[in-house]
Amino acid sequence: MTPLRAGILAAVVTLVADQASKLWLLNGFDLARRGVVRVAPFFDLVLAWNIGISFGWLQNDGQAAQLALMAVKVVAVIALAIWMARSQTRLATVALGLIIGGAIGNGIDRFAYGAVVDFALFHIEIGGNTYNWYVFNLADVAIVAGVAALLYDSFLGVPAAKAP
Repeated sequence: MTPLRAGILAAVVTLVADQASKLWLLNGFDLARRGVVRVAPFFDLVLAWNIGISFGWLQNDGQAAQLALMAVKVVAVIALAIWMARSQTRLATVALGLIIGGAIGNGIDRFAYGAVVDFALFHIEIGGNTYNWYVFNLADVAIVAGVAALLYDSFLGVPAAKAP
């Protein structure tokens, strides 16, 4: 399989897994009705609607703000796709596919619901205080994994062979 096909496959698998998990949690599992569902002492399922961007930055539910976020996302996905098509290593290409699939998944949410569907919450209690990580979804996990893989490839990966 060529690196580009591997990247496209990563994007498609990410998008399908992300949207399937959200649809099941919203409609099949009915997370909105259930409220907080404790899965483990450190992990809960909880429905959160993110109208902003990463970690809730730029929270604004106005139509103009949502359209602006969608426009930025479209431009970013196009730029990432061009980068992916030109990528020289399989790891970077797959990493870019993960980021693209995650971005499209969250974009679909924004288009369909006006906000991104987040549901995973890690937390820890230390000395009577509870510390929460921000609520996230599978698209967010793919984006973070893609960025980590890009960093690894850039700093520690095997350099691509130079053309003569």
